[in-house]
Amino acid sequence: MGSSSRFFHLLLCCVGIIVLLTSFTPPSFQIALLKYNGGGDWYANPTSLSNLVNFIDKNLAANISNDIANVDVGSQEIMNYPFLHMTGHGNVVFSDQEIQNLRNYLMAGGFLHIDDNYGMDKYIRPQLKKLFPELELIELPFDHPIYHQHYDFPRGLPKIHEHDGKPPQGFGLIYEGRLIVFYTYECDLGDGWEDPAVHGDSETTRLKALQMGANILQYVFTTK
Repeated sequence: MGSSSRFFHLLLCCVGIIVLLTSFTPPSFQIALLKYNGGGDWYANPTSLSNLVNFIDKNLAANISNDIANVDVGSQEIMNYPFLHMTGHGNVVFSDQEIQNLRNYLMAGGFLHIDDNYGMDKYIRPQLKKLFPELELIELPFDHPIYHQHYDFPRGLPKIHEHDGKPPQGFGLIYEGRLIVFYTYECDLGDGWEDPAVHGDSETTRLKALQMGANILQYVFTTK
């Protein structure tokens, strides 16, 4: 092979490597919906998380997979997901093994967002006490960073659906200075993430819900 041929061959190899490098997409984050026992509808709001991820990827240029996983609370697979979302209207029961598994996940750096879809509150609070008996579930102040990420919510959570005339509240479990569980109550964020035809919410209401959801995920993925 002549010198000019060798040079041309080397040039083609270099171009090929550059194409491979520039076309490579880094692995994206994947989030999961938490499956639990007790009879509650853990599967409520089936379109919510995919809509939220699409909104985030479009508006925050994030790299979150639209492939939403379903994962059992007692499975070691929860360790694969930096963010777990939990919702429903009814009963929640964690076994001792599930409590230990979820506790290990949260202490190791995981994050759980619980969205009361109306009716979960009286069931989830005792389970959270079993999960971290040494911690108190506290209401986060309006100046907490989770309300002031890409979108600013100076008065805390937006009100998406009205049920009992109560204000929306955001509660948290804080472990060693880190927010590990964020519990949204009397808010119905997940309903606001659903397809527009599901609940008939206005675009303004849906936008507020999606923006607050984006704040939650941005907080999880950027806060050390």
